Amino acid sequence: MKKYMAPDLLIIDDFGPPPLRAMQAKNFYEIVTERHLKSSTIITSYRAPQGWVPLFPDPVMANSALDRLAHHAHHIIMEGDSYRRKLSPKTSTPLPGKGGN
Repeated sequence: MKKYMAPDLLIIDDFGPPPLRAMQAKNFYEIVTERHLKSSTIITSYRAPQGWVPLFPDPVMANSALDRLAHHAHHIIMEGDSYRRKLSPKTSTPLPGKGGN
């Protein structure tokens, strides 16, 4: 856990596709609480922050972590196609609702 507390900037990319197991939620909570007001953290996610609470097995822990993350936070909402998708090899079958390449 010390390696996640040490950097001036921690980037957590693609947070939240699967729900967190109990130990993952505990570790995430510990990272958030220890870094709060001490270091910067960037979290990217396809989910809106209000959709993060159901990812935690304990909603109290989830709300506490999210309160700390939201305190002094800058929310940047990016819309449009994913760069990963734009840079991926062309496919002949478009994804549902996304159009073709």
